Amino acid sequence: MPSILHVSQPTDGGVAQCVADFARFGIELGLRVSVACPPDGPLARWVETAGGIYVPWPATRNPGMSVGAQIWRLRQIVQKVDPDVVHLHSSKAGLAGRLALRGKRPTIFQPHSWSFQALSGLPQEAAALWERFGAHWAQVIICVSEEELRCGQARGIRANWRVVENGVDPTRWSEASQKEALEARLRLGLLSGPVVVSVGRLTRQKGQDILIEAWREVREEVPTAVLILVGDGPERLAIAQQCCPGAKLVGRREDVKDWLAAADVVVIPSRWEGLSLLMLEAMARGRSVVATDVGSAREVLSEGAGTVVAVEDRVGLAQELVKRLRDPRLRAQEGKAGRRRVEEHYGLARTATSLADVYKAVLGTF
Repeated sequence: MPSILHVSQPTDGGVAQCVADFARFGIELGLRVSVACPPDGPLARWVETAGGIYVPWPATRNPGMSVGAQIWRLRQIVQKVDPDVVHLHSSKAGLAGRLALRGKRPTIFQPHSWSFQALSGLPQEAAALWERFGAHWAQVIICVSEEELRCGQARGIRANWRVVENGVDPTRWSEASQKEALEARLRLGLLSGPVVVSVGRLTRQKGQDILIEAWREVREEVPTAVLILVGDGPERLAIAQQCCPGAKLVGRREDVKDWLAAADVVVIPSRWEGLSLLMLEAMARGRSVVATDVGSAREVLSEGAGTVVAVEDRVGLAQELVKRLRDPRLRAQEGKAGRRRVEEHYGLARTATSLADVYKAVLGTF
């Protein structure tokens, strides 16, 4: 039985959900699937529930003095698991995994947005240089969108590229009815007023600081509106101090389906993304989406599924939110269009087929 080892430092959020989905795909294909990741977060549980093997890998998110030990530990894991293919997810696993393996074993790297997008100046150039060099130690680099691929190529990265777009299960992320929305609001204590929901790690990437600035203007126009920030992260204290009336942090939650059902509008104010899994989940739930123009947002939200604004455009973000909070018909139309887009173009089955093609190319015929 062919085997695959997934390696991920993120254990919650979009990357972790992708890893869990990919693990399940592999099991369904008849692969022996293992996942190496830190013990915190739900990823380990998701993997074991799906029938995969969880292997503890105590890695931190940021590079530092401990990266050498993390590389050494990952080399030990690979020797013990002895996988036919190693699939590295996001920047930390991409760094540690490629340095541990150095091309001696079939390797797939999936950036889930490039490391250099989080940086500027000399650190950005250093990260791009590493990605150009590290690409030689991957048989395939998977991008979640054509835009992510173009971003890598623009930085001079040369690779055997494959695009495997993110997807969601339309049956698991069903369209939320009015009854379900009301029940979700009751469970969550949202009794009245229009609701905007943002879900994501509280980091600079996700742009909650810009959203809070925009929210002050939204409240001037729609005084009863409520903003819910779902998630946790290193910027939690700063965001909490910045919060204004009508904005509330609820921390990391596993009932995201309820929060999306309760929302009138879902907002994604990121500074950079690949292809936001949250965007697809919100669309599948039939929710209007306002997002920044990053990654594939413009393409995904085409055909009337929502709108995009420029990155860090506080005024534009506020205006688009107000527009939808005042127009229930527009929200409903965009929600229906978003649901159709997911069913027709972003279903999880399509992602699974694309991923299977990559594995077959790397492994050969099963």
